[in-house]
Amino acid sequence: MTVTLGLVDYGMGNRRSMEKSLERAGATVVLTGDHDALRATDGLVVPGVGAFARAMEALDATGLTELIRERADEGVPVLGACLGMQLLFERSAEFGAHEGLGLLPGEVVPLDTRGLKVPHIGWNNVRWSQPSALSEGLPDPAPFYHVHSFVPGIPLDSEIALGISDYGSEFASVVGRGNVFGTQFHPEKSSRDGIALLANFVRVCTSVEATAA
Repeated sequence: MTVTLGLVDYGMGNRRSMEKSLERAGATVVLTGDHDALRATDGLVVPGVGAFARAMEALDATGLTELIRERADEGVPVLGACLGMQLLFERSAEFGAHEGLGLLPGEVVPLDTRGLKVPHIGWNNVRWSQPSALSEGLPDPAPFYHVHSFVPGIPLDSEIALGISDYGSEFASVVGRGNVFGTQFHPEKSSRDGIALLANFVRVCTSVEATAA
């Protein structure tokens, strides 16, 4: 069964790199900001690099904020990566207070590095705090490539904290609830394990498509 993923194009993020990685993970990828094209896909991937407020402004200006919410409410799988993951939350404290997509509860807050260099850049292990479709078949812990200064401000024993990493202090690096998932790291830059995680997301979309059929 072929899965078509909509890679949400709002002008920010490693779109081409993510597109190639999703193709390697087994998906047919539509890189677009067109609403009708995104509604026709089996899942959405929200990439992102940069500032939270600017990203939300770009999504709002193109109507993609409501489109992503609409598809998530329909049960369509959604994956946010790096800044794209942070956008899934209710709000962010980056450069002021800004509203997010509100698909996951909580606020994005500065990473407490306890004196380590900011931003956190490089490979870091993620240990799986609870079973998840995203982590199936992956080593525990698994190394992924991080570039960030902010993290979800959620309890690490929260039901939505799926994977935990540590840089000065522990933080949720993988989150998820229902059909909505996020990774603080860049799966498209994370070699074999990154592709494996994306392939797991493709399988999630396959399961939803089969159920709908």
